[in-house]
Amino acid sequence: MPTYAGQVKCIYIDPPYNTGNEKWVYNDNVNSPMMQEWLGKVVDKEDLTRHDKWLCLMMPRLKLLRELLAEDGIIFINIDDNEVHHLRILMDEIFGEDNFLATISWEKRFTRSNNARLFSSIKDYIVTYRKSSMVSQLKEARSEKSDSIYTNPDKDTRGLWTSVSYVNPATKAQRPNLTYKIKNPFSKAMIEHPTNAWKYSYEVYLEHAKENRLYWGEKGKNTFPRLKKFLSEVEGGIVPTDLWRYDNAGTTDEGSKELNEILGKDIFDNPKPTKLIKRILNLALDDSPNAIILDSFAGSGTTAHAVLALNKEDGGNRKFILVECEEYADEITAERVRSVIKGVKKATDERLKEGLGGSFSYFELGDPIEMKSILEGKKLPSYIDLARYVFYTATGEEFSPKAVNEKRNFIGASKGYEVYLLYKPDLDYLKNTALNLEVAKQLGEYKGKKRLVFAPTKYLDTDYLLEYRIEYCQLPFEIYKLKG
Repeated sequence: MPTYAGQVKCIYIDPPYNTGNEKWVYNDNVNSPMMQEWLGKVVDKEDLTRHDKWLCLMMPRLKLLRELLAEDGIIFINIDDNEVHHLRILMDEIFGEDNFLATISWEKRFTRSNNARLFSSIKDYIVTYRKSSMVSQLKEARSEKSDSIYTNPDKDTRGLWTSVSYVNPATKAQRPNLTYKIKNPFSKAMIEHPTNAWKYSYEVYLEHAKENRLYWGEKGKNTFPRLKKFLSEVEGGIVPTDLWRYDNAGTTDEGSKELNEILGKDIFDNPKPTKLIKRILNLALDDSPNAIILDSFAGSGTTAHAVLALNKEDGGNRKFILVECEEYADEITAERVRSVIKGVKKATDERLKEGLGGSFSYFELGDPIEMKSILEGKKLPSYIDLARYVFYTATGEEFSPKAVNEKRNFIGASKGYEVYLLYKPDLDYLKNTALNLEVAKQLGEYKGKKRLVFAPTKYLDTDYLLEYRIEYCQLPFEIYKLKG
């Protein structure tokens, strides 16, 4: 959060679907013994509170993800029928109803299961929200299929075209201003639709006729004209739909084959295909070759694979952040990324065989920073770790370790503050350290920004704090003070 808040252009997550057969565990640190008892058990179909627990799992994560998302960013959440209705309500609350974009239906398989007794499900959903109205238009790249409807049977010098109806769905009574007669240039007959108006005004019709944009069929045999739409006029992308077929978004079977080819064994259930994630990235990133993409339920690592594949294809420098809390994070998630970077000798795809290139760093979470532990002198974090936590939590801005001057107790400057931290991971130091007059004088010349000073205690009264432009926050309890 301190480093990437507001910088992630695209978030894709594939959280537990909560089918009742997954046996997932709510693995957050919670202090209440009652909550630990309630959340600590494996969640399965026999658990009548599994939907409540799923919401408890998702709510804080989605709130954090929203903070990480850029103002022009989009989040995509893979889900199925078990929780899609709950997820929509949750997302409306966190992101706002106005920022809902679509619930995409993804055809994840194209054959029905003979094991199903009622309905065989061949689709999942991808619930999609934007961070803000800065996302006002979405376009997908044109494909051979979308361009295949454009032809040029009359050898028009303007190139390939298709035609659309000239007849308005509205009746003549509803749109009398769009009711007039049109001349068929082949039969010379004056044509008027018996019940409906035209789509365009008479003045626009005259322009269309002058520009030879009206198509009357082969040798003018159509009863009513159609309007020519040229491919050259629509280049630059097409509006996406909320139904994604398997042929252009992949299937779970494809995802399994990809992963088996890379790791050499079948060790992960229903991994997502790279084709699906690449379609999401192409839609969300637009012309952003340096964007940051986040997947906080990383699973088999498909998102990283897709990012590296796109970079290989177009020379981009997109970056991925994966988060995975399960035990397979190293042997499956990270191992897949290592393999696709170096190359997979048995791969059928030539790019994958030679390696997609790129690099990544692998980190494990350290001990959590708990204010109660600091107060008791247990599990004291390092100076830099607490400085990062304090600076971001108090200011909401990115922390830079390079700005830290521990001798001066200085940990960085935000837009409104110079921030200081009197701290060492030593209980005796904490018991005997205070913001006093000597420390206040050492802050140096006032440069127009208020001094925000974190310390275990203070020996300065209000007059001195005002004189030295200091706002004092006591460790550990007042870190949240300025964030409200």
